[in-house]
Amino acid sequence: MPYTSILLAVAVAAALAIGTLAGYILRKNIAEGKMAAAEVQAEKLLDEARRAAEGVKKETLVEAKEEAYKLKNDMEQEIRERRNEAQRQERRLVQKEETLDRKADQMEKKEEVLQKVEQELSKQKKSLTELMQKQLQELERISGLSFDQAKDLLLSRVESEIKHETAMIIKENEAQVREESDRRARNIISLAIQRCAADHVAETTVSVVALPNDEMKGRIIGREGRNIRTLETLTGIDLIIDDTPEAVILSGFDPVRREVARIALEKLILDGRIHPGRIEEMVEKAKKEVEQSIREEGEQATFETGVNGLHPELIRLLGRLRYRTSYGQNVLKHSIEVAHLAGMMAAEIGADVALAKRSGLLHDIGKAIDHEIEGSHTVIGADLAKKYRESEEVIHGIAAHHGDEPFRSVEAVLVAAADAISAARPGARRETLEAYIKRLEKLEEIANAFEGVDKSYAIQAGREIRIIVKPDKVDDAGSALMAREIVKQIEGNMEYPGQIRVVVIRETRAVDHAK
Repeated sequence: MPYTSILLAVAVAAALAIGTLAGYILRKNIAEGKMAAAEVQAEKLLDEARRAAEGVKKETLVEAKEEAYKLKNDMEQEIRERRNEAQRQERRLVQKEETLDRKADQMEKKEEVLQKVEQELSKQKKSLTELMQKQLQELERISGLSFDQAKDLLLSRVESEIKHETAMIIKENEAQVREESDRRARNIISLAIQRCAADHVAETTVSVVALPNDEMKGRIIGREGRNIRTLETLTGIDLIIDDTPEAVILSGFDPVRREVARIALEKLILDGRIHPGRIEEMVEKAKKEVEQSIREEGEQATFETGVNGLHPELIRLLGRLRYRTSYGQNVLKHSIEVAHLAGMMAAEIGADVALAKRSGLLHDIGKAIDHEIEGSHTVIGADLAKKYRESEEVIHGIAAHHGDEPFRSVEAVLVAAADAISAARPGARRETLEAYIKRLEKLEEIANAFEGVDKSYAIQAGREIRIIVKPDKVDDAGSALMAREIVKQIEGNMEYPGQIRVVVIRETRAVDHAK
């Protein structure tokens, strides 16, 4: 049994070995067959590639030959065209040369003709010169004057005639220009006045507060007068309680204080509780109300005139002008009217409308605090405008609107004119005629009292006194001294609003008459 198993195992092993060998030989034969087929296929592909390359090569050579032939034909055509163009240019040049030759011949002929003409003219000029010389000598012999003397005489006569005619023409033109300028100025001013219709509010230095009954007077006075004293102390206003039925009069030069006192007193009357503590409380409320009203009035003025960008303090000072009057004319209304008038006139003549309006609105801003600071309202107003960074043009318009300094711009002149128009409007300002006349007479009386004064005139509603002195009695240094002395006399002997300008004029004139 074991022997049989061994044989069986040997037989199986031999069969496996034979099968493996047969498989190896079979795979080798298959692989060799595939390799042979692949080699045949490769040879076939190489042959096809060679044939295709030969075909491409032949086609490329044919195309290259065709392209070369085409380029050759193009170059030959271009050469022929350039040769033809060169020939045409050569023919044109030849024609131009022939034309120039002909023109040169013509010029030579003309030059010969001109030379002959010049020679002839030279001969004629020489003969004319000789003839003129003979005539000049004959004229000198007849007139008895040399050539230079005759020329000077003629020139002097012509010069005299020209001067006379020029003077006459200038005089006529000046008259025409003056007449036309006056006509246009009147037209512009009348148009401006016609288009501006500002209200005027006339106020005095007193206010009247109505009372519900006369018993209220005793309550306002209080025990031993403590209520009235408290009210007068807190407001700075005098309360006049007299026999006027059911009314109390508030008197004071400061309209803002007077308005505060009026509002406070009316509140106390409505409240009914009148004692020092309540009076102090109502006065504080009235001050706040007036301050608010001042700001609203200032803002309304800027809105009405179209002036923007003002400093808030300037707006507040504008509102204070609501409670300031000048000869009965409300200064805020006056400032608004001046702004409108100046703007309209600026528009008519082509000046800066915005600048004219701004300067006109602010021209009297100094009157808001002129009772608090020393100086004229023009100087105070200019300082305020400078402080709150207004432009130089606006500052100049404020400072020059009463002629305190020379005008440097058209807008400043318009502001001064608008100020005069607004103040001179009928009904705008009021002053007792008698007091006004006495003030002007007093001015002239003071000036006439000085030795050497010939004439004196109070002008510009008493804002200026113009004195004409005798030049043989008062010299230039004496004129300056006289102006200073007159200023001292006016300041010491008169009461007047604003300031008065004193002008002393000394001049010598030579006058003759043609008969």
